[in-house]
Amino acid sequence: MKKNKIILQLIAFSLIIISFIACESDFADLESDVLNSDIATTFDTDSDQYDVITYTKALNPVQTNNLILNTLGVYDDAYGRTTSSFVTQLTPSTYSPDFGDEVIVDSVVVTLPFFSTATGTDTDGNLTYTIDSVISTGDSYNDIKLRIFENNYFLRNFDPSGDFGESQAYYSNKTASSSEIISEGALEGTELDFLAAQETSHTADTNIINISEEVYVLETADTEDDDTDTVVTERQAPGIRIKLDPTFWEQKIIAKEGDPVLSNENNFLNYFRGLYFKAEAVDNKGSFMYLNTSSGNNANVTIYYSKLTASTTDEADARDNATYVLNLATNKVNFQVNDFTLPINEGDSDNGDSRLYLKGGEGAVAGIKLFDGVDDETGLSNFDKFRNKFVNLENNEYTSSKRLVNEANLIFYVDRDQLDILGEDPENEPDRIYLYDVANNRPLTDYDNDFTNSISPSFSKTNHLGRLERVDGENDGKGIKYKLKITEHINNLLLRDSTNVELGLAVSMNVNLEGAFLQNKIQNSDDSNSTLPISSILSPRGTILHGNNTSDESKRVYLEIYYTEPN
Repeated sequence: MKKNKIILQLIAFSLIIISFIACESDFADLESDVLNSDIATTFDTDSDQYDVITYTKALNPVQTNNLILNTLGVYDDAYGRTTSSFVTQLTPSTYSPDFGDEVIVDSVVVTLPFFSTATGTDTDGNLTYTIDSVISTGDSYNDIKLRIFENNYFLRNFDPSGDFGESQAYYSNKTASSSEIISEGALEGTELDFLAAQETSHTADTNIINISEEVYVLETADTEDDDTDTVVTERQAPGIRIKLDPTFWEQKIIAKEGDPVLSNENNFLNYFRGLYFKAEAVDNKGSFMYLNTSSGNNANVTIYYSKLTASTTDEADARDNATYVLNLATNKVNFQVNDFTLPINEGDSDNGDSRLYLKGGEGAVAGIKLFDGVDDETGLSNFDKFRNKFVNLENNEYTSSKRLVNEANLIFYVDRDQLDILGEDPENEPDRIYLYDVANNRPLTDYDNDFTNSISPSFSKTNHLGRLERVDGENDGKGIKYKLKITEHINNLLLRDSTNVELGLAVSMNVNLEGAFLQNKIQNSDDSNSTLPISSILSPRGTILHGNNTSDESKRVYLEIYYTEPN
């Protein structure tokens, strides 16, 4: 079975609580089998199609700190290659530590957990898991190469050039602003050496990470039973677990006992600025991973050491085992290196494009304009012409309805020919895309009113944000089209005098995240405040859709509105 599905059930459940706004609707959706001309003698039902202006918006660098998770690895698709790495601060579990006397560091282990789901137990009583957060190609996970460096760049909490208390933004292209570049030299300080060990996920010397669904069983020597060599002390869920050479940590941490650098957070963060995790391909292949690096999820560096037992024992050389934990801090930044073979150009915002290029991360979104322009015959704006067909107005305000909107849908067709020419694997096609209000950086009312919510993003909000329709309905079938229902948005334009704002369309890693209006900045030279949904920043996936100027009229994007009006 293919292992590149991105379910990420735990993200929406454990990292975010979505608030639903139950807005009363003036009109309920009326399907054709509820009210139609065969059973209603005083009403007629019909539908109209409206042109839509759609164009590609190529993205500048996007803000990649303050994300809810971190990405790592290599992703290949029709656009080319995206390589994701990240830098993180570390925070000690305790300050001003007393390590004890004659400390000997036994091992140092860094752990980066996957998102995974327990599925049962094996014959040894260990939990078994499936990994929910690794994209790979083929029937197995591809290895990646991982290098870990001491970071020498100080990650600020606040922007010194911004307003008072404004948080510092860091961007996907290793910058803090259009004028402040984070150099590789600053990120790549001392490189940490990997050591081989049975319970870790890597190969020493080559730094190759082997992705596995196996649980980690940690054992120590059994001091109570002479017949048993070891005893199981801990079982850890799947993730990246690397054993590091302890020399660096002995000098950096243990030797600093009693020093002010270990006495408080500010001193420590200025002294030890964190770690840089840099991913590389192996044999020109790789996997792309979502890592559960939030606090409380065992994402840390653990120093295992022993010390002389306190003087209460009669054995002068007796030793106690202990640990000192450095947790991955909140301040983390992802970096993305795009090596695109399919260039993304800025589209025509006035007339629209023949193709829409959607790509997650520092890629591209689409602009959507409904009822744009002026009608040549009447001289009215297309929006006013549309309103006049559906409602009566007085002083440009709604007074009564001429037609009742039963359902309104935006239909986007996948440019199948183009994706096939580029050799795109259908499993790379995003199952979900997200439609949003660009002016107000928030979902449409239809999102709030869609109660088909679950902890699984694959099946959440499907009434509003329809999943990708695929050939024969197969999960790995080629994509055909997306159907996005925007009935309440259209009713708001007609009945509540809402502004006809431009809409945005983006790929989405997890549509559940949109309920909290999570958007990050796009770096612009003019300091404009444009933003992008975090779920699109986190997704490496991309697709190509037909636009309003496509040569294939049968696949042209359109808005369809089903309505009812009195005879």
